Amino acid sequence: MKAKISFKTIDFEVNFSKGNDISIPINFNGEQPNTYGVDGATSKPYQDGQFIGDTRKGGPCNFETYSFTPHCNGTHTECIGHITDARISILTSLNKEMIRATLVSVTPRNTTENYTPNLNKGDLVITKEDLESKLKALNPAFLQGLIIRTTPNLENKKSRDYMKFAPAFFSIDAMKYIVSLGVDHLLVDTPSVDRLLDDGHLSAHNVFWETKGKEFNPNTQNKTITEMIFAPSYLEDGAYLLNLQIPAFVSDAAPSRPIIYKINEL
Repeated sequence: MKAKISFKTIDFEVNFSKGNDISIPINFNGEQPNTYGVDGATSKPYQDGQFIGDTRKGGPCNFETYSFTPHCNGTHTECIGHITDARISILTSLNKEMIRATLVSVTPRNTTENYTPNLNKGDLVITKEDLESKLKALNPAFLQGLIIRTTPNLENKKSRDYMKFAPAFFSIDAMKYIVSLGVDHLLVDTPSVDRLLDDGHLSAHNVFWETKGKEFNPNTQNKTITEMIFAPSYLEDGAYLLNLQIPAFVSDAAPSRPIIYKINEL
């Protein structure tokens, strides 16, 4: 189904029958990515006395209990409540159904750009310099959302143990640049926008949400970060319409399913 959409001075067309899912599904009891060495996502049949929720074991239906950690077991979207004392939920923070977004590919590298704490030798960083070279000529109308795919874009991102394979993260300069562009929804294929072991600073998170000392900033409540996506290499860099789907969780983060639709400007 094709739709023609007008936004300010821009007219574009979207084919809603050709969405691209850029999430990593939570494969309970199966292969899955992992951060911080937490328990993997699991499911087991509910059992109570004579009842068992597994048709293969004689139960009347399948009736399972699921256990997982959204931040660590797959694609998830988080809100400002992830880093503040105030218990803000993703359900009240994500208030957009369709988001104008841009997908870009970058190669993390060593850099002299800023980070807190200081960078370690060998840290691979998503830099302001590289983002600027990718984004400066693009239409700012499609920077409500920014989707960043890191290269090399290997399939094992879907099952990687990130305590054995240190992921890339954002420099402070890069995150300040993203904020300056007016990006409200940032999506990345790393498990965190910060270095995983950063002495608890969460520097890039704090820059994005413009927070200090775990204090809630109401002006940035409706901004989100989505981590652990996987954007297949066949998807071209460029402008998309993003449908960021989450379950109705009253929590700082929830598993998510970002669907992107390629747009054609008219």
